[in-house]
Amino acid sequence: MKQSHDQFDMSQAEGLNTDQAESLFSRIGQSFRKNVQGERTDTPSINAEEARRLVDCFEEANLGWFWSTDRRGKLSYISANTAAAIGKEAGALIGSDFADLFDSEEQEAEQNRSLRFILTKHRKFSDIPFKSAGKEEDIWWDLTGIPQFDQGGEFDGFVGIGKNVTERIDAEQEESRLAHYDSLTGLANRALMSKKLESTLSAFKQQKRACTLMQIDLDRFKLINDTLGHPAGDALLKNVAERLMRLLSGRGEVARIGGDEFQVLLPDWDDRGELSDLADAIISSLSQPYTIEGSRCVIGASVGIAISPFDGRTPEDLIRSADMSLYAAKGAGRGRFSFFSEKLLEAVNERKILEDDLRDALDRNEIELHYQPLVKSTTDKVSCFEALMRWNHHERGPISPGIFVPIAEETKLVLELGTWAIRQACHDAMSWPGKVRVAVNVSPIQFADPNLPEIVKQALKSSGLHPDRLELEITESVFLEETTETEEMFASLKRLGVRLALDDFGTGYSSLSYLQNAPFDKIKIDQSFVRGSNKPGSRNGAIIAAIVALAEALKMDTTAEGIEAHDELDWIKSLNVSQIQGYIYSKPIIQDEVLGHFGSGEWKIEPEGPALQRDDRMSIFRKVRIVFGDSYEAAVLRNLSKSGALIEGLICLPKGTKLVVDLGDGQLAVATVRRSNESQMGVEFEERLINDGFGGLCTRRRVSPYLIAAAGLPDSKQLQQGLS
Repeated sequence: MKQSHDQFDMSQAEGLNTDQAESLFSRIGQSFRKNVQGERTDTPSINAEEARRLVDCFEEANLGWFWSTDRRGKLSYISANTAAAIGKEAGALIGSDFADLFDSEEQEAEQNRSLRFILTKHRKFSDIPFKSAGKEEDIWWDLTGIPQFDQGGEFDGFVGIGKNVTERIDAEQEESRLAHYDSLTGLANRALMSKKLESTLSAFKQQKRACTLMQIDLDRFKLINDTLGHPAGDALLKNVAERLMRLLSGRGEVARIGGDEFQVLLPDWDDRGELSDLADAIISSLSQPYTIEGSRCVIGASVGIAISPFDGRTPEDLIRSADMSLYAAKGAGRGRFSFFSEKLLEAVNERKILEDDLRDALDRNEIELHYQPLVKSTTDKVSCFEALMRWNHHERGPISPGIFVPIAEETKLVLELGTWAIRQACHDAMSWPGKVRVAVNVSPIQFADPNLPEIVKQALKSSGLHPDRLELEITESVFLEETTETEEMFASLKRLGVRLALDDFGTGYSSLSYLQNAPFDKIKIDQSFVRGSNKPGSRNGAIIAAIVALAEALKMDTTAEGIEAHDELDWIKSLNVSQIQGYIYSKPIIQDEVLGHFGSGEWKIEPEGPALQRDDRMSIFRKVRIVFGDSYEAAVLRNLSKSGALIEGLICLPKGTKLVVDLGDGQLAVATVRRSNESQMGVEFEERLINDGFGGLCTRRRVSPYLIAAAGLPDSKQLQQGLS
């Protein structure tokens, strides 16, 4: 039979690509639609049987499948095989909305046009991927559609081609996943987090919203890699990722940005109280023991925190601020967090200068030991002194241990300083009467030094001090590795006859197995349990009582640290703690003062301090601005606590006056004057300040620089310049 120009045999369908198929279908489309519906046309056309044969051939060759709709978008044709792939029967689908076969929500979530929207435009579309709706496994189709019009030019529906492209989409998604997700943990990688951070900051800048970036670095992770191997390290990183995801629980984005570094992006978080709680929770969670390939592993974590727009308005600035905060946290002893502040910029340079000066401090005789008494709780008589290292810098004067001790640990200068401290403490203690002991802190780095037993032995020998009069205070962090070397070190020290005390018990990586396996003679209860232990609702008293009972059962002494007020003292004594240490008895004093107090052969101290415990106050000299009424005046902050401050240099305001203390960097603290005289006034904050993670205090929230500018107030840099 001779073919007309509109008629084709089945062989014409072989080897057709999508473009050729479109051409074929555009030529047979209208007649196909009408023939399969049993209608006639006035133009030459193939008959229904030939049209079906062409369609079957096209579909059997796996080139795709035909579909058609009426003008309302209702399905008028779909092959049985295709319907089965979608999970339906062809007959049941005829007359249903074609768009309902595909997942429009997923398409819209990716900011693409939905099929329903496309069909309403009555225009041709080509090779747009859509996912089958209601399927457990993803099936993707590339759809091409050609609008059809009747003789009057009215839209009459679509005819089109579909092609299964699941393999291609899966490959593209896998490629995208590899490009944007960490292959080990499944978390977002650095590239994806950078994009999310950039898009978030860009959107939030317009909306004047805040967001927080946390930089997390694992402490002592390298040790796991070195001792157990990289497979164990990889398994540990997976566990870390799982803990972070559980802890965040959808409240933020978590990424692994390389090695043992992680990032957390927290949109709309700027409450530093909540952020400090979260940082503490992250540190605590990541520091709990892991079981990797049958081995028990314990690591730590440090966290740096930066908040936009206060600490940076661009991704680069915010990451730099978070990195600097992380560096500060690690430099302050690891296992802690730090918020970014402008003072960290100065601290980086200051730290390097102090590190260089600390190397020469012993040779310059700038290091000395001060001794704080520990008294028996039943008699108030001194039974021991804790040796505390002090640095009197030749130019700067006293340097806080909180500053120079972390520097010493990071640079390994702690080995030299620790050796000197043991020798000096033994020498000084020989001048004390009776059986009064001296306690010396041993850092984890020093404890890991195989020369430590010999250093202690030589210090005892050269001084003549009886070993039982020397206590070595060791923190729980020495158990992080739990190696045979740790057990051997304990055994070596006990063979010398010295006493061992577990310092800061309950604040780190507590485990009762420490007390079972390590030969401690004393447990020191950290002051964090003492603070507020006698307040209604506090569980600290019950915890202390349990520690005391445990220590008594194991024939160990107990020491409560940081006692300052009489209400705390009475409460602690009622709990049967063996020894008490704190300012209520004495601050650390020099050797000459120690000797002066032993004129009668013993030293009994009458406790002196406030009746009730109050918030710690930091003595400072810091310029601030005070906002009251329409005035914005300079003043000096003389001390600061979480609940209030002492201010001078301002015409004193009457009691009850409301004011705002501008602490700089967007920190505005609303306060009320509680006492006032000619030169000073004491104010109480409406909202308590919080720990900034670096030994200071800060407000829970900051006022956005956008609002500060709108109010006509100076920003942090302008304020600093104006006050200097």
